[in-house]
Amino acid sequence: MTTLFIKNMVCNRCIMVVQNELDKLGFDVKNIKLGEVMLAKEPTPEEKSNLDKVLIPLGFEIIDDKKSRIIEQIKNIIIDLVHHQDNDIKTNLSGVLSSKLYYDYNYLSNLFSEVEGTTIEKYFIAQKIEKVKELLVYDELSLSEIAFRLNYSSVAYLSNQFKKVTGLTPSHFKQIKVDKRKPLDSL
Repeated sequence: MTTLFIKNMVCNRCIMVVQNELDKLGFDVKNIKLGEVMLAKEPTPEEKSNLDKVLIPLGFEIIDDKKSRIIEQIKNIIIDLVHHQDNDIKTNLSGVLSSKLYYDYNYLSNLFSEVEGTTIEKYFIAQKIEKVKELLVYDELSLSEIAFRLNYSSVAYLSNQFKKVTGLTPSHFKQIKVDKRKPLDSL
């Protein structure tokens, strides 16, 4: 078995698209999740090249170097925490990343900052704010319910952080009804 790491897989639709392309090319996929594909056998250089040719136009790419793989894994863990695990963000982010990636958090933090030009914490906040925007646009939850769901200590803290990142209050954002959300892979 071998694992391929794929950049920009940020949602279940991404998993479905990559799975579909792998199936078309005849790969024996054992498991697929955000950013990772487990194959029954190591692909030949030609198979890897063919896979690259179909993935790149779709916005994905195979990651070969170790540092890029770690960065992508950090992003995928954060995206999964924020967008797919309602109110499970109660644990310490540094602890979650360290335990899932088996690296000291200081190493992960320094690597992320060096490569991405921003901190893990700022990336995490950006993801949370995008989730807040999504929930505000859906207009199904109150701000208090959104704060609880995303594990903010208070509505005031959520509002302050939202304004700091977007320049708007959540209520003003909701009023203008303009979808100012960004695709997750562009954060």
